[in-house]
Amino acid sequence: MTTPLPNAVPTIELNDGHTIPQLGFGVFLIPPKDTAEAVAVALAAGYRHIDTAEMYGNEQGVGEAVAASGLDRADVYITSKLNNGFHEPDEARRAFAQTLADLGTDYVDLFLIHWPLPTLYGGDFVSTWKTLEEFRADGRARSIGVSNFQVDHLERLAAETETVPAVNQIELQPYFHNADVDAYGRAHGIHTEAWAPIAQGKVLDDPTLIEIGERIGKSSAQVALRWHIQRGNIVFPKSTTPARIKENFALFDFELDASDIAKIDALDQGEAGRDGPNPSTFDYIPA
Repeated sequence: MTTPLPNAVPTIELNDGHTIPQLGFGVFLIPPKDTAEAVAVALAAGYRHIDTAEMYGNEQGVGEAVAASGLDRADVYITSKLNNGFHEPDEARRAFAQTLADLGTDYVDLFLIHWPLPTLYGGDFVSTWKTLEEFRADGRARSIGVSNFQVDHLERLAAETETVPAVNQIELQPYFHNADVDAYGRAHGIHTEAWAPIAQGKVLDDPTLIEIGERIGKSSAQVALRWHIQRGNIVFPKSTTPARIKENFALFDFELDASDIAKIDALDQGEAGRDGPNPSTFDYIPA
């Protein structure tokens, strides 16, 4: 990773040779009718990495904002994820084609299996992964990865398939470091993307983050996000508030010192700090 200039987003090289901006804009829970406007604000603020998913229902809004931005498609990194209801190979192929149509593009930069769903589909996420390998081979997905995969899921992919995931997008935030999964990824060239990097706001009132922020003149959100950046995580905070969108982008004109990093590291609660569902048992399929 190169040392960025102030407010310049660094890029990370993935195991397939492609690069990804370390900071992006997430659109989870942004209503479809509000997505284009929120993404437009983010792009105007400088974001060049947008993270969406089929299950969010707002891929079309992302595509509309990118098309209207005046930016070249190649200058905006777009990630989407496979709907839980379409893991079977033919269904995955149809769903992926619909993603491209909704986004209004002929490729995505990164496409992920959203959840492993080990208790569904006979426990078969391997054939789903092999289908994503097809998308990478034909160029419609520049990179492929997974989301919410546990160590045993990653080990199975390593044993039964040819492609190491470029990323694993997992819950990781100051109260839950997801240490085993993160460590496996680091050891095997799989970059960690941290979803809900501030635990959907739950860490913002933490006294440690507030104290650090007050001392260095930054918000607790900026402190938490900067902690992620210095760990090497890829993050994409979400907001529909223009001022917050801009604030979350201003992470590269300051650094946390080692003692501050250590204080935030000490907030980890292990499994008790998990805020979202456990991927080993999560079995949600949208109606």
